[in-house]
Amino acid sequence: MNIAILSRNPKLYSTRRLVEACESGGHRVRVIDILKCYIDIASDNSAIWYMGEKLESFDAVIPRIGASVTHYGLAVIRQFEMMGVYCLTDSIALARSRDKLRALQLLSKKGLGLPKTSVAHNVDDASELIKLVGGTPLVVKLSEGTQGRGIVLAETPKAAESVIEAFKELKAEFLVQEFIREANGCDLRCFVIGNKVVAAMERKAKAGEFRSNLHRGGSATVVKLTALERSTAVKATQAMGLKIAGVDLLRSHRGPLVMEVNSSPGLEGIEKASEKNIADLIVDYLEKNSNPDKKVRS
Repeated sequence: MNIAILSRNPKLYSTRRLVEACESGGHRVRVIDILKCYIDIASDNSAIWYMGEKLESFDAVIPRIGASVTHYGLAVIRQFEMMGVYCLTDSIALARSRDKLRALQLLSKKGLGLPKTSVAHNVDDASELIKLVGGTPLVVKLSEGTQGRGIVLAETPKAAESVIEAFKELKAEFLVQEFIREANGCDLRCFVIGNKVVAAMERKAKAGEFRSNLHRGGSATVVKLTALERSTAVKATQAMGLKIAGVDLLRSHRGPLVMEVNSSPGLEGIEKASEKNIADLIVDYLEKNSNPDKKVRS
């Protein structure tokens, strides 16, 4: 197959591993910077151009779209879809997963466990939002953000009101969520491919930090999931319409709670913790589910 990996940095661990996996499978692969693409929209001959070259004959695309370029990334993916190219992460699923509020609404509709969450456009009385999630401590987080950015732990009502008011003044879209104390600064990253959890790790926050993200200095160890945790991760992935996802769960007294469904999960932490070749598994899935005989329209 002729495969494109949409990534702004070919030196990133995840991008490099996907390139290696494609090449070891005998495929032609090319890394394309999403922001250097430009789109020619026409009723008879739509196209994507890249640094003066018309992109043609790709069988499949593996999007690795960062949160900061989601909007334009979606436009490029949609154009590939219109051209008949198989996209491992389609535009609708990516858009759902990047909007935290929309994602939580979809997960709630499926009956999956979630932290108590409140949201409002105009916050005239922050105490009402605080009350809806069971009081403090609580977490305030931006509706869009990754790797632990835009997340604040408020331990007292006064602190919570101050954070909510600050976000309001910035006209930022945000959520207020209950703090799951019994998680003890740990969460589970479940890597889902298709309808199966292929690897899992427990991430633990460093001392003095409540966010367990590896980019925030957290540590990771392999973990054994319960059957309920596995099924929750798969159902959360399906609720977004994703084929590949990193699902973050918290262990609580009322069972597994879904914190986030990541549509571009990193490979470094999960491969090192699980000692599994996740990149090869992704390419295997791509081979089985794409249609290499379907060519781009001229």
